[in-house]
Amino acid sequence: MKNQTLVAILLLCFNLAHSQTTVTGKVTDGKNNPIVGANVYLEGTYDGASTDENGAFSFETMETGTQALVVSILSYEPHYEVGDVSYFKNLEIALMESINALSGVTLTAGTFEAGDNSKVSVLKPLDIVTTAGAAGDFVGALQTLPGTTTVSEDGRLFVRGGSAGETQVFIDGLRVFQPFNATANNIPTRGRFSPFLFKGITFSTGGYSAEYGQALSSVLLLNTTDVPDQEKTDISMMSVGGGLGHTKIWGDQSLSINTSYINLAPYEALIPSTQGVRWNSPYESVSGEAVFRSKGDQSMFKLYTGFNLASLDIEQEDINFEEYVPFKLTNNNLYFNASYKYYFDNDWSVTSGASISWDINDVGLLDDTVETKETASHLKVKARKNFSSRLNLNLGAELFVTDYEDTLSAQNEQTFNSGYDERLWAGFAETDIFLSNEFAMKLGARGEYSTLLNDFKVSPRVSLAYKPGEYGQFSLAYGDFYQNPISDVIKYDVMVLPEKTSHYIANYQYLNNGKTFRAEAYYKDYDNLIKYNTQFPQFDSSFNNSGSGYAAGLDVFWRDNKSIEYLDYWISYSYLDTERDYQDFSQRATPNFAPKHNFSLVTKYWVDKLRSQVGLSYSFASGRPYNNPNSAEFMAEKTKSFNNLSFNWAYLIDQQKILYFSVNNVLGFNNVNNYQYANSPNVDGVFDRRAITPAADSFFFVGFFWTISSDGKSNQLDNL
Repeated sequence: MKNQTLVAILLLCFNLAHSQTTVTGKVTDGKNNPIVGANVYLEGTYDGASTDENGAFSFETMETGTQALVVSILSYEPHYEVGDVSYFKNLEIALMESINALSGVTLTAGTFEAGDNSKVSVLKPLDIVTTAGAAGDFVGALQTLPGTTTVSEDGRLFVRGGSAGETQVFIDGLRVFQPFNATANNIPTRGRFSPFLFKGITFSTGGYSAEYGQALSSVLLLNTTDVPDQEKTDISMMSVGGGLGHTKIWGDQSLSINTSYINLAPYEALIPSTQGVRWNSPYESVSGEAVFRSKGDQSMFKLYTGFNLASLDIEQEDINFEEYVPFKLTNNNLYFNASYKYYFDNDWSVTSGASISWDINDVGLLDDTVETKETASHLKVKARKNFSSRLNLNLGAELFVTDYEDTLSAQNEQTFNSGYDERLWAGFAETDIFLSNEFAMKLGARGEYSTLLNDFKVSPRVSLAYKPGEYGQFSLAYGDFYQNPISDVIKYDVMVLPEKTSHYIANYQYLNNGKTFRAEAYYKDYDNLIKYNTQFPQFDSSFNNSGSGYAAGLDVFWRDNKSIEYLDYWISYSYLDTERDYQDFSQRATPNFAPKHNFSLVTKYWVDKLRSQVGLSYSFASGRPYNNPNSAEFMAEKTKSFNNLSFNWAYLIDQQKILYFSVNNVLGFNNVNNYQYANSPNVDGVFDRRAITPAADSFFFVGFFWTISSDGKSNQLDNL
């Protein structure tokens, strides 16, 4: 009996020994270097091992049949081998480096971002509104970035040789059709939005995503805050008006409201304008914004609305009239924007949204009146799929609807009507491909069809990025961009085509320890620009698409907020070489809004003992071209250089009360924006002229800001 038991045990041991399988192999990286310490195991079992200094592994298992072999280690993508366990011998496994969202390559060509959570930010929300000279306007702060042009009499964004109309603004991905307040000629405008409602800003100076269109030069993307951190009330009392804001939170729902009243009459009475403008009724406006948010487990709903009622009554100097020319304006604007985003469990997300705006202008010029009405809407749906950390897909469709009416009532009681209705359909698809932490690309295309122009266009977009080291990276971008002609042209029911640009961009960016350096070279090729044979577009003008042009340049940006304690500063420089033949130009030339050199220096210093932040900003622009009819050459002369030194001071009375003071152009530089020439020569055969200058050389602002919050610590320093 004992002998039988011994034989049975020996047979069992023999069978066990022969049923075990040895799994062996070697693990390396993409450069064939051995990976030490990788975990190698059969999924769902305790059988496995770690790789040694040579990347080799070996272990035994009792499992049989089809199994899944898993290889994993931090910083690399998991690897799977599926098959019969008997074949897992002498395996050669090469792991792919995982994509690090914090330190990996990013696609940055042509793009500046401002947001607390953006790793490629060059500006923060605080910067947008504490820049001296910006007067709380986000556009004023963006004009200190390279690629923008100083056009002080306008106030909108002029980007890389493009006119202001070549930049479009979007809120939460939806178009804003009138992003700036209405104003008179040579009186700068401001953006309609309060900076504190937005969590981040993306400002593209070129080569932007296929998701956006109808902008020859640039897009400005504003994203509203998802979830406010606490309830609070903001009170503002200013030398030009006042404001009130409040945020209320109910669980996963919240509402933020901001209202303001602006009246320049007291300021004009104290410091009247003396240069070419008389204010019968200075600028006055009532405006407000609200954002409602509802956050679900896998969804986010936002509703944004803004309104603005504004009016002014002025008289302006004109070289062709002995008396000042009267101008009256009343503007009513209402805007709604709603978006809904849902996150599915399979890494799909779907976003749908709509925006609509109503804008009415009543203008009185001399004895004529003009009324314009625009109703415009944007419908959009897009889907995004994250296939892995290396690949995602973004695709969608959208519809833009515009109804524009223009009625001119002349002093002779004649009435002239013009306008248009347009439906613009668009679709886009774009993918981000991360081949490694060092190399990434974005490939996309956009198609657009205009029912008004009866034209279909396809726009390819490509971006590449390479990161050779820990702190610096190179980027390239190319794209075609189309934009329909402006309302002043297509309202006359003319047969024209969209205007076009092609962008070529090369970028280098360095980020390390509070220091940011960017250098970007670009070339823009303009084609199909609108030309007409009159000084301004009018009903009897002859229109065509024979215009063309180019813009080339170099933008440089440097920021440092660590080298000197309490000091934060940035420097921007832009070189611009551009010419175009468009509108009523007799030949190709540099337009008036495009100075060759632009320079900005912005400094912010915290004085701890005085509980104050002090800021200085200096802006310089070389002379701008203008046409002198007394000269045989077209657009051959230039104004003197533009200079502006601005100062601001924010003093914390206590943690939640701030006294704020600023002065724009503190040294009172006498800047000249352009020259207006008489329509006819004088008795000596010379065309008389007058300089177009700011209504006032300097502007002063004083404000008191009080925050009432649940934590007793928040203040409006980031809203000033």
